[in-house]
Formats: sequence, structure tokens, C-alpha cells
Amino acid sequence: MSIRERMGTQTQTADGPMQLLQFANGMVVQQCIHAAAVLGMADLLKDGPLTAGELAKRAEVDEGALYRVLRLLAGHGIFEETAPRTFDNNELSHYLRAEVPGSLRTAFIFRGSSFFHSPFKEILYSVRTGLSAREKVHGMGGWEFLQRNPEEARIFDEAMTAMSEFVGPAVAAAYDFGAWGSLMDVGGGNGMLLATILRAHPKLRGVLADQPHVIERAREHGFLGSELALRANYEECNFFESIPGGCRAYLMKSVIHDWDDEQARAILKNCRKAVPSDGVLLLVEYSLGEEAKPSFADSVDVVMLVLTGGKERTEGEFRELLTSSGFRLNRVLPTPAGVSIIEAMPN
Repeated sequence: MSIRERMGTQTQTADGPMQLLQFANGMVVQQCIHAAAVLGMADLLKDGPLTAGELAKRAEVDEGALYRVLRLLAGHGIFEETAPRTFDNNELSHYLRAEVPGSLRTAFIFRGSSFFHSPFKEILYSVRTGLSAREKVHGMGGWEFLQRNPEEARIFDEAMTAMSEFVGPAVAAAYDFGAWGSLMDVGGGNGMLLATILRAHPKLRGVLADQPHVIERAREHGFLGSELALRANYEECNFFESIPGGCRAYLMKSVIHDWDDEQARAILKNCRKAVPSDGVLLLVEYSLGEEAKPSFADSVDVVMLVLTGGKERTEGEFRELLTSSGFRLNRVLPTPAGVSIIEAMPN
């Protein structure tokens, strides 16, 4: 059947338009998950089912409105309506609880924040110019905005911690970090990923490198404290200026995708100055496929366009970028968490 014939069939049955309209609900579902996350619905249900009235009373919200939100989510497989107007957790909503392994509650709180959500109102600006819409909306770059808005910075930090907790075990298990003896996590935030890797590789020494205010928050979080304190250290770092030496392996997770090719190349060239000839650079990033098909990486790529002006890259694009920065791409290791470990050796 030709495309024209298929289009004619879809028009007659309305399957095509209805399928397309389903995509319009994506934002509504995300914002409902955001509301449930902020209100702590999954935590309220940790001991068993409750009615919409009981949940509304505990969360101090309107019962009818809450019921409509939870009904929509249950229809999408998030929460379960076990009896009329009565809800319970299920496998998906479990991960909206605050204190469970793999929790994504803070990630969905972040997804509904003005820092994340507002720039998408100006997506056409990004499409027309190739520039971040966040600067148009907020009047400043993302990192400056976070420094000026401590509450948004807290939400962002908690979301990044949740994502590191999600991908950390998969990354730590997929690569023999211990073989290098020492590892510097450049732009490593609060240290969650580095701590996970150090626990998985007991003979490895680690350094967390980031800007001074980030290092200060990392010390407060304490992920590199207690039993890891003897194997972990902190270094102040602005990766656009220079990167400290002293390690054989250098790691950057979700750093390069924040920047366009010119800025990414500047960071990688500074990495090359720090990585010894017998060392390695490890990038933890989403890797785009060569074909157009649904993937989480494609979604993150557009998020980077709108929010940071950065991009996700194919293996070929990583190879070209690394080669122009003094590295050669050695291999790409996929992980069950969706990200890949891109191993680059110095030329």
C-alpha cells in the first residue's frame, strides 16, 4: 500500500489523527506526575491504598482536582485505582517515593520547575536560531540563573543526584575503572557518581573536580565522606580554563552534551592537557543512533537544544570531536541505564 493510500485509510478511520493527538497529552501527563511528586502522593500510599478524600486531606488539596489527576495517571499505568476513587502504588509509582533506591521523585519535581519548563514556551526561538531559549526566557545563562536562585539550584541538584543514583551502578559495573588506579570526575557535582564508582572498585583513588561553590555543596552532601574519605579528594576546577593533573583516568558525565561543538572542543582540549599519555578520558553520555526512531536520547537532544544550546551526538560525531581535540575514540560501551561510556585514548 502506498503512502497516499495509507493516508486515505487513516483519514477514513480517524486512526491517524487520534494517534497524532495522543502526543499532545505528553505535557499533561508529565505535569500530572510533577504534581504527584511535589505532593508526595507515592509516599502517602507507602502503607497501602487510600481514597482520594484521604489523600486530599493529608496533602491539603482539593479532593475533586486530585482525583482527576490521579485518575489520569492510573490510566497511564502510574498508580493503580484499586476501587472507585481509591488508589495504591504500583511498580511505576513506587519510584516516585522519596527514599527508595532508584527514586525519580526529584527528577520529576525538576521537570516541572520554571528552570526546566519555562524555556519550552520559546522552542521556536531555538529552532530558528539554534540558540538556547533559556537565555531568552530568563535573560541569562543556566548556570548564572542557578547561582542567583538558590531554591531552583537546590531542585536542580536533587534531580541530578537522583539521575546519578539511577545510572551510577550501571556505569560502575560496565567498566573496569579500578585498572587505572586513580580517577578524576570533572564537573562531578555532588560526588554521587564518583562515590558509587569508588565503592565498586575498592582499590581506586578518586578526585572530585568542580567549581568552588559546587565543591562546597558536595562536602555538605557527604557522599565522599566516611569510609571513602581516605580515597577521595576535592579539586577546584573551571574546565574552560584548566583541569587539574594527577590522575590517570578522567571522567565526565553529562558535561559535553551541555555545550556546542566549539565549547565542547575547548573543554576536551583542556582534558587532553591533563590526561597523561598512558591515561584515558571517559565520557558518560547518551549516544544517538544513526536512524530516526524513538529513543530517550533523541528527547534529551532537544532538551539540550532548548535549555543549554548543547546537543547529543552520534558515535561518528563523538569520534570527530575527540579526534580534533587530541584523542582517538577507542570504544563505546552501552549500559542498561541508557547512557554509554565513551572511552578515548590520547593521541
